[in-house]
Amino acid sequence: MVLQTSASVVIALIMGFVGVGFVLWETRRVLSYDQGNALMRKISLAIQEGASAFLSREYRVIAIFVSIVAAVISLFLQWQTALCFVVGAIASAGAGYLGMYVAVRANVRTAAAASSGLHEGLRVAFGSGAIMGMAVVSFSLIGMTVLYLLFNGNPAQLTYITGFGFGASSIALFARVGGGIYTKAADVGADLVGKVEKGIPEDDPRNPAVIADNVGDNVGDVAGMGADLFESYSGSIIAAATLGAALGSADSSAAFIGLPFLVASVGVISSLFGIYMVIGQESDVTQPRTFLSNSFTHRFARLPRQFVAKIDENASLEDLLAALRRSVWGASVVILGLSLLAVLLSGVDFNYWLVILVGLIAGNAIAYATEYFTSYTDKPTQAIAKATQTGAATTIIQGIAVGMMSTVLPVLTVAMAILLSIWLGYKADGTIAAGLYAVALAGVGMLSTLGVTLATDAYGPVADNAGGIAEMSGLPKEVRHRTDALDSLGNTTAATGKGFAIGSAVLTALALLAAYVTAAKIDNLNILGPTMLPGILIGAMMPYLFSALTMMAVGKAAHEIVLEVRRQFHEIPGLMEGTGEPDYKTCVAISTESALREMILPGSLAVVVPLVIGFVLGKEALAGMLVGTMSSGFLLAVMMANAGGAWDNAKKWIETGQYGGKGSDAHKAAVVGDTVGDPFKDTSGPSLNILIKLMTIVSLVFATSFGTGWLNF
Repeated sequence: MVLQTSASVVIALIMGFVGVGFVLWETRRVLSYDQGNALMRKISLAIQEGASAFLSREYRVIAIFVSIVAAVISLFLQWQTALCFVVGAIASAGAGYLGMYVAVRANVRTAAAASSGLHEGLRVAFGSGAIMGMAVVSFSLIGMTVLYLLFNGNPAQLTYITGFGFGASSIALFARVGGGIYTKAADVGADLVGKVEKGIPEDDPRNPAVIADNVGDNVGDVAGMGADLFESYSGSIIAAATLGAALGSADSSAAFIGLPFLVASVGVISSLFGIYMVIGQESDVTQPRTFLSNSFTHRFARLPRQFVAKIDENASLEDLLAALRRSVWGASVVILGLSLLAVLLSGVDFNYWLVILVGLIAGNAIAYATEYFTSYTDKPTQAIAKATQTGAATTIIQGIAVGMMSTVLPVLTVAMAILLSIWLGYKADGTIAAGLYAVALAGVGMLSTLGVTLATDAYGPVADNAGGIAEMSGLPKEVRHRTDALDSLGNTTAATGKGFAIGSAVLTALALLAAYVTAAKIDNLNILGPTMLPGILIGAMMPYLFSALTMMAVGKAAHEIVLEVRRQFHEIPGLMEGTGEPDYKTCVAISTESALREMILPGSLAVVVPLVIGFVLGKEALAGMLVGTMSSGFLLAVMMANAGGAWDNAKKWIETGQYGGKGSDAHKAAVVGDTVGDPFKDTSGPSLNILIKLMTIVSLVFATSFGTGWLNF
């Protein structure tokens, strides 16, 4: 039996609703946990209010941008594309908001659960991350499949759905850039005055920027990262379906269009299995019995226990990493079996299953390489910690070197994945077009388990917030020790998630570039052509310009926070002694205003520059620009994300008692390195993969509008 395209799309729609069902169920489970004492609830409420206020204001600004772009698309292209653009923006914003809504409520529950044990704290925090992961996957599948069915499944109308990816990309860039500026301005400001100048601990309630710092973790690393991977996930499926529509006869092209939807569908099942491997073990101490009485939950909880990780109270970072690694690898094993069934049902060549395997292996390889370079149990990060003994300068030098060195394995992995995918596609159908389709399918394979891989990333900010709440509310030292362990794990998994996001962005962008070349009717690209090399150079420059703007934005906003925190310590009587009350809201307001103001220019450049190049220099120059952006952006993003993660964990390594521990000269140098690394890993670095994809998908949406350029060589 061979499934028709419409059947594959309907299956994807059904699995999208299955994912929504899990999101609702898991939200109920996470929110059923105890919130701790009154002080803990008060702190959590302040974080909730700050995050909600920022995201609401940010979305109002983005809504204006979305309205303007939708009007332009309707005027110059088609209303159908504009409709898809708006739906993509709404779906992405909805997934991000839901993930953040749960995260800012799961933080206090994680702190309370950690009072009972390390494993319970992990289950609550990871459950919150799983809600973000499955919301992204489910909303994306439902949005794309409903639009596809709305257009009667006509392959000629697939180009309309590229607007969905454009909408998702727009939300992703502004959410990541705006959230990243917010979180790092507050974090840098809090660290420079609190830890460096005043010598008070991280998350000390006397620090006026501490609430803004905790708010920033959620708006940047939950809502921002969710929007980022929503766009990658959607873009990979759109690129594969668009390229598949141009392959073979009408019957075979239908199979190629349906396959990425089918692979994404079985990915939902695989992700649920991976999530279960972490959250499936219950505890009678913290889990409410009324919730367990739910029949579905009870049956779910009776699944085989051998698959579920049980974390010992004295578990090391390696043990915690192994538990999350098992969940991702377990999901990968399941998707391999189910994707083989998808390939057989689609009736395509067996080599396309091997392509999916290539994508999965590449994704896990990039994650492992990132983990190695950022975990404090491995040599690269420990080398940075060792460098702190001779001051901040050597700490920064060693961190930059580690970041640069960390680009080698991801680049070789992605390069090998591209070569293997093109070779397998060519072997299957004998055309380069089939090879490019295979690259897109490898991207779908890499992202097929996104529900669980994003959970390992979005879990981190919840654990970080839990540690802050534990510190500010004066919980016992053993609770803070547990939340610190979860936070250190979160630093590594967040870095891993960023590496995974960047790697998948390159595969997705390459597939979108191939779709652009097809849509723009470019027969060949001559690197010695008059506009090609200038296009490549301009494209290679863009990530550096973009990173400079975002880094300076963080610097400006952090400057304002530093001045405000210093003012409060100087003017509020008894603040340093603990008898005065800090003004948290002012720091939240400064971070909000700065982030919204500074995100406009870099966000607009990503949309405007491709259009200018396409109209002025022509469609070939635009293709060159996309190649340049993809190449330099990939390397710069990996370097910045991994250097930042390594600096952060070098500080954590010292805080375990190495080289004098907290308060030592080595620790002060590590704090400086971590401060430099903050905008590297949480603002500029992760924003670059969105820049790569957004510029590519803008080019694809407007591909038919570009000609030889106004210069007309």
